[in-house]
Amino acid sequence: MQTPWGEIEVQDAHAHFFGQSFFKALAVQKGVSDVAGMVAALGWDLPPDRNEDLARRWAEELDRHGVAKSVLMASVPGDEAAVGDAVQTFPDRFYGYFMLNPLADGALERARVAFEEIGLQGLCLFPAMQGFSVQDARLGPLYKLASQADNRVVFVHMGVLTVGIRAKLGLPSKFNMSFSNPIDLHAVAMDHPSTNFVLPHFGAGYFREALMLASLSPNVYLDTSSSNSWRKYLTPRPGLHEIFAQALDVVGPERLLFGSDSSFFPRGWNREVFDAQCEAMAQAGASQSDAEAVFGANLARLLSPGSCR
Repeated sequence: MQTPWGEIEVQDAHAHFFGQSFFKALAVQKGVSDVAGMVAALGWDLPPDRNEDLARRWAEELDRHGVAKSVLMASVPGDEAAVGDAVQTFPDRFYGYFMLNPLADGALERARVAFEEIGLQGLCLFPAMQGFSVQDARLGPLYKLASQADNRVVFVHMGVLTVGIRAKLGLPSKFNMSFSNPIDLHAVAMDHPSTNFVLPHFGAGYFREALMLASLSPNVYLDTSSSNSWRKYLTPRPGLHEIFAQALDVVGPERLLFGSDSSFFPRGWNREVFDAQCEAMAQAGASQSDAEAVFGANLARLLSPGSCR
């Protein structure tokens, strides 16, 4: 893709796979039977019946923008198979992540199946949403499982958590921010040095804490995804280029992962986020090698089988 540094390969570390199973799960929570009507009211396209067809639309969307590969994330627990269908249909275009409640019955076996049988690579945890501490001893086997292959990660959403589609549908979001501090992950990362952890949105409001965590923990990566509107909580409010400059200075370019936080059609891949982050990186004085690392090479190194980290 063409960037301020010339042509570089872009890989997206953060996109959501909103298939029909995702919308059906939300419809159950909302208590409606007309899934198509619910989606239409959002102004969004109802996804095809087959996950493979939605995957094809995403592959075509990546082609249209010149994106080489993207993470696709299952965004409700139990939706591993949907993303698995996409990855198996286009293994050269997608990495698959799955969402898990680690305290649910059978969580470890579900994770094992997702990793070993379905072929997914990222385990997604949302402590504030599901009400658990990342330091809970019951999560230890999950962290260990994620370390048993070179190309797996544990994605942990810390910081401010808002789910736009739930708000649009009028669904409650009873999240517990007391489980949201990235510092809680420090002991975990040290106890599991072979497990790689990814924090989205630069820590989503806990920017200082995310920087401290990543600085002290070489197995922690930060993803840059979305507009990073959490900057409104900081005084004075920093520019996005200042966020990138500080992250590059403290963490270095090798553990930052570009993410768009794309999710639905007809919007498709969120080019505005990419363009804004390119501009911010350029203003921060990033070199071509920095840009190549952040916008694609780091993710490829992290998730490609047999890659050297």
